[in-house]
Amino acid sequence: MTSHLTQQNIAALASPGGHYSHVVTANNMSFVSGLLPLDKQGNSLANKPVEIQITQVLENLNACLLGINAKKTDIAQVKVYVTDINEWPIVNELYAKWIGEHRPARLVAGVKELHFGSKIEIEAIIIKE
Repeated sequence: MTSHLTQQNIAALASPGGHYSHVVTANNMSFVSGLLPLDKQGNSLANKPVEIQITQVLENLNACLLGINAKKTDIAQVKVYVTDINEWPIVNELYAKWIGEHRPARLVAGVKELHFGSKIEIEAIIIKE
């Protein structure tokens, strides 16, 4: 039986370190797994300032968009997890610069910890026409 889901790993990103795909698509809807501040070689940037971490996470999200032939304006929702809600203003500022005028639905959650000691993780839902 063939699946109605397309599982895709993005060549521009490090291979998943667990049992998951970077992106899963059903019809015109794509779900991007949680993206951490990992470079293309899979090295964690968790020891870097939050500005560097959010920049890397957004670069990784952009790579996912390019990998599925989508645009930022196709993003319907993002979920942002941060370990220090006091750093939210800088995260929000850099996110706003990256996304531009588009305003998808968004969840921001302060969490106790993230994998590798990262300060931020983002997942997204993308809907293409």
